[in-house]
Amino acid sequence: QTYFLCTPNHNYDLSGADLTRLYNSPVYKAERMKRPLEGTRFVLGAISHSGVRVTLANGSQWLIHKGGGYGISSDTVVVNARHMSPDWRVVKEGNFLGRKTVADFVATGGSDYNFLFDNCHWASIRMMNQ
Repeated sequence: QTYFLCTPNHNYDLSGADLTRLYNSPVYKAERMKRPLEGTRFVLGAISHSGVRVTLANGSQWLIHKGGGYGISSDTVVVNARHMSPDWRVVKEGNFLGRKTVADFVATGGSDYNFLFDNCHWASIRMMNQ
């Protein structure tokens, strides 16, 4: 099982102080990305999954994305980008120059998923426009 199924999946790379450090880290680059939904081979508008890959000062990359049941306290979650499949494609880039933190992106993504009104696409658009 991977991190990017549209089902609940609670895997953890970081906890405690490391997680706090990540959330407080400034974001320098953000890329809105899309991939096909599980079980499909194409991206067609909303028939896809989207998220934002952020790059930090140390060069590490993290995917911030939203889905029903993705997290415990929030449906917007952060995972190390090394877990991303090769199916993800960049659709928009933004230079944040360290003005926003990972926590800002998570908060902007929102804690509650709604298939129609607050899904992965709306969340990733808001993250890029903050």
